[in-house]
Amino acid sequence: MPEASTGSATAAANAPRSLAEALRARDDVALAALLHARPDLLNPVPGDVTQLATRAGTRASVVRALDRLDRFALQTAEALAVAPDPCPYAVLESLLIGAGGEDEDARAAFPRALGTLRDQALVWGDDERLRLVRTARELLAPSAQRPSPTGLGPTVAEATAGMSPTRVQEIVAAAGLPATHDPVSAVAALTGLFTDEVRMSALLDEAPAEAHGVLGRLVWGPPYGEVTPNPAPPVRWLRDRGLLLPASTRTVVLPREVALHLRGGLAHRHTAPLAPPVGAHREHRPQLVDANAAGQALAALATVEELVKSWEHTGPAVLRAGGLAVRDLKRVAAGLDATEQQAAFWIELAYAAGLLASDGEADERYAPTPAFDDWCELPPPERWSVLAAAWLPATRTAGLVGEQDAKGRTLSALGTDLDRSAAPEVRRRVLDLLAELPEGASAEAEAVLERLAWERPARAAGDLRARLAHWTLAEAEVLGVTGRGALSAFGRALLEHRDPAPLLAPLLPEPVDHVLLQADLTAVAPGPLRRPLGDVLAVLADVESKGGATVYRFTPGSVRRALDSGHTASDLHAFLAEHSRTPVPQPLAYLIDDVARRHGHLRVGAASSYVRCDDDAMLGEILADKRSAGLGLRRLAPTVLAAQAEPGALLDGLRAMGYAPAAESRTGDVLVARADAHRTPARSAPVPVPDGPPVPDATLLGAAVRAIRAGDLAATAVRKEPASGGSGVPAPGELPRTSAADTLATVQAAALTGSAVWIGYVNADGAASQRVIAPVRVEGGFVTGYDHTADEVRTYALHRITGVAELAEDQV
Repeated sequence: MPEASTGSATAAANAPRSLAEALRARDDVALAALLHARPDLLNPVPGDVTQLATRAGTRASVVRALDRLDRFALQTAEALAVAPDPCPYAVLESLLIGAGGEDEDARAAFPRALGTLRDQALVWGDDERLRLVRTARELLAPSAQRPSPTGLGPTVAEATAGMSPTRVQEIVAAAGLPATHDPVSAVAALTGLFTDEVRMSALLDEAPAEAHGVLGRLVWGPPYGEVTPNPAPPVRWLRDRGLLLPASTRTVVLPREVALHLRGGLAHRHTAPLAPPVGAHREHRPQLVDANAAGQALAALATVEELVKSWEHTGPAVLRAGGLAVRDLKRVAAGLDATEQQAAFWIELAYAAGLLASDGEADERYAPTPAFDDWCELPPPERWSVLAAAWLPATRTAGLVGEQDAKGRTLSALGTDLDRSAAPEVRRRVLDLLAELPEGASAEAEAVLERLAWERPARAAGDLRARLAHWTLAEAEVLGVTGRGALSAFGRALLEHRDPAPLLAPLLPEPVDHVLLQADLTAVAPGPLRRPLGDVLAVLADVESKGGATVYRFTPGSVRRALDSGHTASDLHAFLAEHSRTPVPQPLAYLIDDVARRHGHLRVGAASSYVRCDDDAMLGEILADKRSAGLGLRRLAPTVLAAQAEPGALLDGLRAMGYAPAAESRTGDVLVARADAHRTPARSAPVPVPDGPPVPDATLLGAAVRAIRAGDLAATAVRKEPASGGSGVPAPGELPRTSAADTLATVQAAALTGSAVWIGYVNADGAASQRVIAPVRVEGGFVTGYDHTADEVRTYALHRITGVAELAEDQV
């Protein structure tokens, strides 16, 4: 027995006494793992282990680390926050699995959860003295203002802190305990009673039946209850014996020790040691999934192209506060035959891919960027890759459009407040879960959400992560990353940082160079059209329906639009004959000739504006028409009418009356109405807003660990006592202070003997540091030597050295 006591005493003596000591005892691999898990600790790189421990205990860093724990690791931290400080391993384990230890899953998962907390420097100490870092305990421990997720209340000592000594002695006496000489020992006696299973059971056996009901309502939380000035007998019985303690004049609280006894020693009513499984909900043939996803990908390309082209000539205006007006969003939704939410997604996707931007002019509007032209020239698989690669890491969240921010302002598409840094992580995690399923298998949305909620309980994010997951599933489907809810082959390649284009290319139909003209003034495109054909047909006809085949309809207005753009009737006849697999129907030929015959009979120019026509009878007909009243027409000559309206409004007004006027230039030639497509100056795609510092790579981690070790060596190196006249060895963290003469003499002596010295140094920016150097040359006001802190040869200005001290014989 004495040997065991000696071993325990030795272990306690060797146990770390602070987080800094615990971190200092870690090897380089464990230290690098901490910096990888908590990259905020690297900004900037800590000077030594003490700085690292201090930064790891700051509130912002601890909150960030807690928010990234899975549910069971967080429950373990919550249990440790209500446990004694320090807490033995066995006590913490019993808080999670109960006194009986029936929960085998929790027992098996507990070492992993505790290991996670230790790895992330949230818990330190050996198994007999586990400690939660102070900031984490303050965040997780229960208080009246911030209830604990465990549902536990304050301890007896905390609940009686403001109670009079007389009242404490009354409770002790009512509980059947002997009187004590001071309140501290009285509270200790009460605590001992409530934590003694046998005595506590005996006390509760004496309680009235109604008192057990009161305790049952408070045991799993919240532990607070309201009471009247004259409480019912069961409540009075519990209050008199300290089983309920006053929290305020009208509130009582169930002490933590009492609740734990009633719970069987459990900190949580339900623990979640295992991650909820995400199984296959439905299974499809992988070929069917890929075909479905490819169809969605092709539709996505057409939708984005149609959207961006619709903004080529007159894009929507940019709101003063930034973003797109609601009326413009509604107009886009109507044009795409989509909901406003879907329209917002396509707009944000095009913006994320760098295809749309504001033009930056005085009358600022949104327009295509030069990158859109380059994108249009790419093969369809590569065009899709551009969209998907922009979507996956994007932080802009289209699902928020139409909602209100914290100030009650409506969030608009392309606005400045749509970035959510958690979006890329959630998006990728959802797709990762789908990738873990067999090929062709889809998951149930609720199972995905439950898994995400377990992996990141999101204590501060509310339901944002769940909503992001919902949006991810919907967006992945319409974009073609998934098909029928299952991850496609090219979607899997995207997730694995491989080029998805080679996998997508065989699944997309080849562009066709023909259409099928029909007698009902329609044309059917049996697949995606090659670009020159598609561009001309988009001017000559209106899209009536989309799908596997696109149906175009020819109307007088669409034919006039083609004539306005510079085509002649013979051009249109030749174009249709060349690209139609069926003969040009007579009705279509007649339509083109009829519109062409009337096209340009009237000429509109700028006077403000005028109408010119060789047929003065037609001009008289226009003047007599009541619908022309708003144009402000008056006859200047038999063949000329002047108008108060602008030329564009005059053209629109005459066309609405059934005429086919043509605009003419100052020289009298027909003015081609094909406006140059507007483009913004070169714009880069929006940069995603990162969720904290980036995860460091192996090179940065290795360099950071070496710097921390070297800085720790400099900070903890043992220095010689000054021979005489010195100010003694500086306290830890303080720079040495010596005169300029002493500094020069010491570094010169070290250069001669080849020994190392400890210096304090202030660089040009005023940043102070302490370093261990081995001087090799001292000349010209500089000392050159091997810097053990930086692990390289460096040169330092002597006038910037605050002081120098020799190291003890056993130091570097």
